[in-house]
Amino acid sequence: MTLAIFDLDHTLLAGDSDYLWGEYMVKNQIVDEQEYRQRNQIFYEDYQRGRLDNDTYLEFALAPLTRYPVEELYAWRDDYIENWIKPIILRGAPALLEQHRRKNHELLIISATNLFITAPIAELLQVPTILSTEPEMVGNRYTGRYLGTPTYQEGKVTVLREWLAATDHKLAGSYFYSDSINDLALLEEVDNPIVVHPDDQLKSIAETRNWKVIDLR
Repeated sequence: MTLAIFDLDHTLLAGDSDYLWGEYMVKNQIVDEQEYRQRNQIFYEDYQRGRLDNDTYLEFALAPLTRYPVEELYAWRDDYIENWIKPIILRGAPALLEQHRRKNHELLIISATNLFITAPIAELLQVPTILSTEPEMVGNRYTGRYLGTPTYQEGKVTVLREWLAATDHKLAGSYFYSDSINDLALLEEVDNPIVVHPDDQLKSIAETRNWKVIDLR
């Protein structure tokens, strides 16, 4: 089956689900505002510039998961998805996903945001497969560490290739939709790279290479 692969943040969503989860935790006093918000903003800006220290960021982002029972975390997450994520699904995203379903394409989201956040969003969007940095659990608690290769920049290509090998899918005819210069390596990997209201760096590359540019807002 032809693969239709999608980035998540600023591609299918009008925002960054990882950054917004941090804001949600601040608002609900799950983390200390003074300690957390400034670092969250700095990491977000580094990500947008394509120079994020991803290991340092993941240590920061996964730490709050270690402090609470999973039942409490999942209750907060349910509230977050309902009230923060549902309202920012881009208007054109459901129609684009449905367009690929009608063509019998295999839908897949691959996101740098960790799986704790992205799994329920993929379910909400009715996308059956999500490749995302996986937080480690031991027993019934998060450890603050992650498993495997983080799905960031070239890591997305690595994880996708592992998934392809495990599932016997192929990249022939594949599509990948993204907004971000961070996803250049994966855009170069597919037959049909499509950029979605891209950042300035990716927009310049798309224009040079005659890649299709779309807007889902």
